[in-house]
Amino acid sequence: MSVIAEENVRGIGGSVFKEISADNDEDSQPTEIESLCMNCYQNGMTRILLTKIPFFKEVIISSFTCPNCSWSNTEIQSAGRIQDQGIAYTLKVKSKQDMNREVVKADSATTRIPELDFEIPPYTQKGSLSTIEGLIDRAVAGLEQDQQLRNATAPEIAVKIDEFIDKLKKLKEGVFTLVIDDPSGNSFVENPFAPQKDEALSVSHYKRTPQQDAQLGIKAEDEEEKPSNDIDCMRNEVLKFNTNCPECNAPASTNMKLVQIPHFKEVIIMATNCDDCGHRTNEVKSGGATEELGTKITLHLTDVSDMSRDLLKSETCSILIPELEFELGMAAVGGKFTTLEGLLKDIKDLIVSKNPFTCGDSSTSDRTEKLKLFGEKIDKIMAGEMDVHVVLDDPAGNSYLQNVYAPDPDPEMTTEKYTRTFEQNEDLGLNDMKTEGYQE
Repeated sequence: MSVIAEENVRGIGGSVFKEISADNDEDSQPTEIESLCMNCYQNGMTRILLTKIPFFKEVIISSFTCPNCSWSNTEIQSAGRIQDQGIAYTLKVKSKQDMNREVVKADSATTRIPELDFEIPPYTQKGSLSTIEGLIDRAVAGLEQDQQLRNATAPEIAVKIDEFIDKLKKLKEGVFTLVIDDPSGNSFVENPFAPQKDEALSVSHYKRTPQQDAQLGIKAEDEEEKPSNDIDCMRNEVLKFNTNCPECNAPASTNMKLVQIPHFKEVIIMATNCDDCGHRTNEVKSGGATEELGTKITLHLTDVSDMSRDLLKSETCSILIPELEFELGMAAVGGKFTTLEGLLKDIKDLIVSKNPFTCGDSSTSDRTEKLKLFGEKIDKIMAGEMDVHVVLDDPAGNSYLQNVYAPDPDPEMTTEKYTRTFEQNEDLGLNDMKTEGYQE
């Protein structure tokens, strides 16, 4: 069994995950391994390719073909890190175009169709890169696999399964809901309307349960750290702890500090700097409780100097630009303490530069042109050449945009306090939270 040196995995001595390239490079060719065919039990050929999809992540692609019985199988596995949060996609499939949406389904993902009370549990199928129609065809093929044996041994069960298979096949012509829930956060459902919001697709991020962490092989801490009572000492001290780089997974360090923002509140700023690949990231957490009212901040951009305004965006804050018909939901971009220009650059990178479906076989000329036009409009906004409004809507009330006229009111900025809806409280986990009489 071969052993891969740690420096090769980390990318120091040349990463084993090569960039996708059209050049006929020997290092980027798949590895061929003779293996047993599980259909006819004769020898076939497995091809394994370790590659890196631009603007997406490192993956392991494997393909098996048998020259004796013509049986074949393909599989894709994520070779990247487990994400900080789980992710759940809910898609309302209404047309043939929806059936053609591309899907990256990790092996840890659960697939559900509520209308049929149908569920594919995690780790019962290998990871795949397919379409909605491909997921249904794969489920049908799995149910049909042992039907001949069932007809002989349990005909009543075989008849019920045949009826259910017919229902699955009819989904291609009807309307249904598809839910993909992945605790690892490595699954993806295509939004063909990007950068605009997809009304049929909802995406939510959530914190994993201890049981889900155990399934993913994440070791929980045995002992919780005791909180320090000296708050004044923590405000003047930069805390440092070891972690891994989110890009190359090399050992890195994260600095954390409590900061008091004038005319606002106390926040926690965390910054990570990787010495191996040079990646830098910062994240902001609210240092206080959830506010009683939500906050909606609307800024009318009238001058290029507005780009230098300080901005605090929490994880629960959504961003709207009405003139571009653009909306970015909560948790799509993590908590940040930056400027308005920095936030717009992050939006452009997320929607245009780092969109995995703008390159390779997944891209189309119409989609690429649409995203390119959106990027040009963002550039015009940053240059002060477009008259637009930027809206920060935070149900938790923990976001902030600098008032350059403080303590006087800003004539171009309005701040609105509003009562959260039941759905917003549900997203924040407040409906089930009991702070009084919880011992009863």
